[in-house]
Amino acid sequence: MSAIRAVSGRALPLRGDDIDTDRIIPARFLVAVTFEGLGEHAFEDDRAALSGAHAFDRPEFRGASILLVNRNFGCGSSREHAPQALQRRGIRAIVGESFSEIFAGNALVLGLPCVTASYEVVEKLQSLAEAQPDIAFTLDLESETVTAGDLTASVALKGATRDALLAGTWDSTGALLARFDEVRAVAAKLPYVGGFQASTGR
Repeated sequence: MSAIRAVSGRALPLRGDDIDTDRIIPARFLVAVTFEGLGEHAFEDDRAALSGAHAFDRPEFRGASILLVNRNFGCGSSREHAPQALQRRGIRAIVGESFSEIFAGNALVLGLPCVTASYEVVEKLQSLAEAQPDIAFTLDLESETVTAGDLTASVALKGATRDALLAGTWDSTGALLARFDEVRAVAAKLPYVGGFQASTGR
């Protein structure tokens, strides 16, 4: 488990409200057994429709780690593949006006912060990234601010989500595995999982 206090890097502005999970990762890519390779298919249909003009294809934004979005990002189906695809594409944090609650929850499980800001702040950040694609952004989760050049703006993050990221407890699987001896000890006392213990050797 590791704490996430800040994310720094260049930003990728992706304009548009109500960008749903089917656009983030089309349904035909959900049949994979693992999440490997999903990053290359992020926004595949949108990118194909724009013939290289989509923000994810523009060379000036290649390697960006902070995604700047608008209202209701990640709406639609609850597929966890959507934040997986973005993270595997190199995105390490998302700043937006608002997010689908399920999308934000799925992102938290990956240690991918989704922070909110006002329309005015997001507009300034997106315009700055478009005008100066090489400028470095820093999202500070402790102070709940984002900075880029001379611009410093406030962002917001739910208290429990912020606490989990700062403490490193966002990784529930990691927390479970770190104390798996305790899991085994409890399981050994439960008669209805005794067979599971014996058959797996755990």
